[in-house]
Amino acid sequence: MINFLTNHLIELMWLSWATYWLASSFAASSPKRVQNPGDRMIYRLKMAVAAALLLFPSLSFGWLGVGLIPRSWALYWIAVTLVACGLGFACWARFHLGTYWSGHVTLKPGHRLIRTGPYAIVRHPIYTGLLLAFAGSAVAVDRVAGILSIGILLYATIPKIHLEEQWLTEEFGEEYQRYRNEVKMLVPFVC
Repeated sequence: MINFLTNHLIELMWLSWATYWLASSFAASSPKRVQNPGDRMIYRLKMAVAAALLLFPSLSFGWLGVGLIPRSWALYWIAVTLVACGLGFACWARFHLGTYWSGHVTLKPGHRLIRTGPYAIVRHPIYTGLLLAFAGSAVAVDRVAGILSIGILLYATIPKIHLEEQWLTEEFGEEYQRYRNEVKMLVPFVC
């Protein structure tokens, strides 16, 4: 049993996160403005490809399967720590948003700007957490495919972030501009 848990700890963390994410999605309030369905589908498709590269070793054929760093227990536990911290940070942000959360870009009736909790550290902590968790998973799989999955995640996420930023600027004006000047987008003190 211990071997099974150790060998599948990262997968179990992702499964736990997905279960929480799905269960908590039912508490989200109805939106007043929603991202168009085509863009949502494209985002989900990119995310599915990024996740598949991490979850299915059979997709790592040819140069995608090339290892980057010799595997070790220390590296594995670093990966586990990154995944746990990333998923934990994303869950904290999701919980902190409460009914304002949505799986796609939305504005809710009575929407207010959240600047506390993880939103005092970065403006988009859910994406920050997912990037950190993907990075940990990429370290664990130790293949070029893992690096590619992070690139795809960024490729999927950056347009979504820009749309969120645009809508929040339109909704909150100067208040959001001050927030942008005070808090970095994804990485504290960096960007």
